[in-house]
Amino acid sequence: MLQTIIRISLIIVSWSSLFFLPKKVITKYLPVSIFTSALVLITCALSLKYKFWVVKGNLATKIFNDLSFVYGPFFVGTIWIFHFTFSKFTRYLLLNAAMNASFAIPLTKLFQKFKVYKLKNVKAVHLFLSYMSFAIIIYGYQYLVHRSKEGSKEEQSV
Repeated sequence: MLQTIIRISLIIVSWSSLFFLPKKVITKYLPVSIFTSALVLITCALSLKYKFWVVKGNLATKIFNDLSFVYGPFFVGTIWIFHFTFSKFTRYLLLNAAMNASFAIPLTKLFQKFKVYKLKNVKAVHLFLSYMSFAIIIYGYQYLVHRSKEGSKEEQSV
């Protein structure tokens, strides 16, 4: 029961935080947030086969667990991080390193203690390195999206 409350809280708290952002910011970073979700969903799908982490319960519980992280903190967190750091790559990397380290180590220990999930065939450092590589990939993606929008604005003004 506690695990379900934690999962639902992840989604509610994450999405509630978007009320503090202008709609323009949300729509600006929505594509990169969707792309991030796709990358994390691929990791979750691989976890089903390779058992990176395990969730007590049936397949539906596992899927609900993964989706609560993907469409909660990862989806919304991507928007927030880009809002504060886009076009400042060093700041972006440092903030991502801090967030990914806090997720991989203390939060994962906490989630394991509360039996939300348990790492099995992956270590916390692997989570950190995976999510840092995602951070670099999604920054490049957002940079290309941003450049293509700037290019189309220049063409329209000519």
